[in-house]
Amino acid sequence: MADRLAIIDVVGLSRNLVGSDTPRIRAHVEAAGGAGTLIPPLPAVTCTVQSSIVTGTSPSDHGIVGNGWFNRELQEIQFWKQSNKLVNGPRLWEQLRDARPGATTANMFWWFNMYSGVEYSVTPRPIYKADGRKIPDCYSMPAELRDRLQSSLGRFPLFKFWGPGSSIESSRWISEASMQVHEQFDPTLMLVYVPHMDYCLQKLGPGHEGIAKELNLLDEVVGDLLEFFSSRDTDVILLSEYGIVPVDDSVHINRILRESGDLEVRVEDGLELLDAGASSAFAIADHQVAHVHVRDPSDAARIGELLRQADGIDMVLDRAEQSGMGIDNQRSGELLAISSMNRWFSYDYWLDDARAPDFARTVDIHRKPGYDPLELFIDPEIRFPSARIAGKLVGKKLGFRTQMDVIPLDTRLVRGSHGRIDVPAGYEPIICGPGIDHGTTMRAEQVNGYAMDLLLQNG
Repeated sequence: MADRLAIIDVVGLSRNLVGSDTPRIRAHVEAAGGAGTLIPPLPAVTCTVQSSIVTGTSPSDHGIVGNGWFNRELQEIQFWKQSNKLVNGPRLWEQLRDARPGATTANMFWWFNMYSGVEYSVTPRPIYKADGRKIPDCYSMPAELRDRLQSSLGRFPLFKFWGPGSSIESSRWISEASMQVHEQFDPTLMLVYVPHMDYCLQKLGPGHEGIAKELNLLDEVVGDLLEFFSSRDTDVILLSEYGIVPVDDSVHINRILRESGDLEVRVEDGLELLDAGASSAFAIADHQVAHVHVRDPSDAARIGELLRQADGIDMVLDRAEQSGMGIDNQRSGELLAISSMNRWFSYDYWLDDARAPDFARTVDIHRKPGYDPLELFIDPEIRFPSARIAGKLVGKKLGFRTQMDVIPLDTRLVRGSHGRIDVPAGYEPIICGPGIDHGTTMRAEQVNGYAMDLLLQNG
């Protein structure tokens, strides 16, 4: 056993994807004795699963109930915040330092990566200019690490990390940066995020013929990482946060609440904005799970029954039922809705696309009151989209304010989703590492203890 460990998070890598299209990953799994099954917490989404792995606790305790939640003090829905102070409980790297004084950690792109106390970190952080421009960049600790990596590898490809242009380039950049950091600082523990398949599977769907090509590309990147860590006598835990299942449509849960008279909007310049603080009830859509906030607790039973009767919703959990699932927290909604397996929740609340907010047709992860996978697409109704995008980019470079309004509103375009924990056979996320075999089942919360055992055996 080695005294150093790397945890590689290959998002969306389910058991049915490890095969002939991923020969290097398959060879690693076979050499390791097989891959077990990871059981994610509810909801099975990035921020929640990663926080459970890092803290060894459930969402009820660490408080990360989704990729975003309702800030009750500000009365605002907030997504994709980065401060690690939002996570409650001792982190894996803190436990490691207590047990092995002098041990160091490098966190490469796992979420809540800012001000986390690790010795070395890199995370996406665009530059927002006053004229509306968004410039690709990243944040690092120490600060000069960012400059060193971008000098060597080029600017972090933010628009290849998320949006219609997402591609293997971002995962390759993260992989190469991780290897450089490991060579320079030799951390005891390294966390590496490889997001490529997450976006392909949501955009194309697990059964699409194009997935084989994307798996080949993924296999090159992950294979290089596995070979690199092996050469540096570093043990590897290879895992995925969740499996992505096929879907064919969404559930417009906020439209249901609007039509019932519970959700309020305000009109600005002829367009509608969700007014969460004024609403009797609203939903925060997050893939296949939605936190439903109900202002007056006496309305919860009525709204719960309304949603249970809606097409495409399988379950609606009240506070007591959430407690039994480890998701009851002050940040959780009074109700938690779970979609049917072949559906996902949109954040859409407008009833007329002409009154949709201007950010709906853009990539804008912080202003949208919910997760929007349509940001992976360019609207197929746009003729000559490349020319339109080029024209807008020229305008931005000339200093003109312009919107990159090329994102569609048709939720039927999305072909894959996640969030449920009871996925069909073959779609389970995997975990592979020393002492794990095909029959192993491990909850995400248990990965913390498993990693510590590996780090302490020879530390």
